[in-house]
Amino acid sequence: TFLYQILRGIAYCHSHRVLHRDLKPQNLLIDPRTNALKLADFGLARAFGIPVRTFTHEVVTLWYRAPEILLGSRHYSTPVDVWSVGCIFAEMVNQRPLFPGDSEIDELFKIFRILGTPNEDTWPGVTSLPDFKSAFPKWPAKNLATVVPNLESAGIDLLSV
Repeated sequence: TFLYQILRGIAYCHSHRVLHRDLKPQNLLIDPRTNALKLADFGLARAFGIPVRTFTHEVVTLWYRAPEILLGSRHYSTPVDVWSVGCIFAEMVNQRPLFPGDSEIDELFKIFRILGTPNEDTWPGVTSLPDFKSAFPKWPAKNLATVVPNLESAGIDLLSV
């Protein structure tokens, strides 16, 4: 399947200490004869390692950008690519983007409306991120099965990880 090929590609990148940082459907190339999928456009890719690198937050097309980047973190790693894969997975199932924000704050609020506004209980350290505001609206998390209704329970479990 395409999701499996995306995950294999990202696992390969991460095992070689490379963050793609711009995963989106437009950067997935598919051979229509074989259905082979390749990751493309490594223009924003960066090596990562120890010590934790400080990166720019101006990466990844908005709809696939991880919340830690939207909240101003400059210390991030492989989870930012995994977040993008989750967004792509939901888009493949729904046939429309999961979080189609038109600005950084709109993107954050679209995420919060579905996953719930994070707090120190659900995401330790979130209130220390540079762009976190205690005045953010407090939305409860929705049941992902209602957000991605065509996904069976195993798919919901995978998307939830």
